[in-house]
Amino acid sequence: MSLAAAQHGFLSPAGVEIAFLLVGLATFGAALVTVTTRQLVHAALWLVVALGGLAVEYLLLTAEFIAWVQVLIYVGSVVVLLLFGLMLTKAPIGRSPDADSGNRWAALAVAVAAAGALVWVVVDAFRTTWIDLKGPAAGSTRVTGESLFQNWVLPFEALSVLLLAALVGAIVLSRKAKADEAFGTSATADTPVALPGEKEGAR
Repeated sequence: MSLAAAQHGFLSPAGVEIAFLLVGLATFGAALVTVTTRQLVHAALWLVVALGGLAVEYLLLTAEFIAWVQVLIYVGSVVVLLLFGLMLTKAPIGRSPDADSGNRWAALAVAVAAAGALVWVVVDAFRTTWIDLKGPAAGSTRVTGESLFQNWVLPFEALSVLLLAALVGAIVLSRKAKADEAFGTSATADTPVALPGEKEGAR
């Protein structure tokens, strides 16, 4: 085995690029199905595929720590939180007509505009940034931890509070639905039933 092959692992640089492209296409397809399917549970499961594809992309970029964080936090926590929210709010398991909207084209235009703005911001921010291949690994645990707890603590905690608020909201909605069902049942039980032969209003 040559030194170049030992440095690049089991895939050549061209093989890594091809794998990156194929996984990216699969991830894009899973994300597209996530936002177009009318079955909410299927959307959550396809979201698992999309987030898992991003984790594979991070592995191909030799950012192992970010890849495992992607799996543990997003796939293992966020998607589970979404599934719990669907179950607590008694979301329909099959096709849901309410999941479709008449504003599909407006939503598509907003999504395209947001994606274009995001790409423009990223390209503009990293246009003059070059990766020093001889320097420390950019995706190592130490470098990522220092960046996270120095520059991104507030957004990270804000996201945690947002997810907690989503779970609390799902619990409140489920309890309200149960209370409405109980109230409807008790109201039906207390309603006097006319016996055969009795006229309405006799009671």
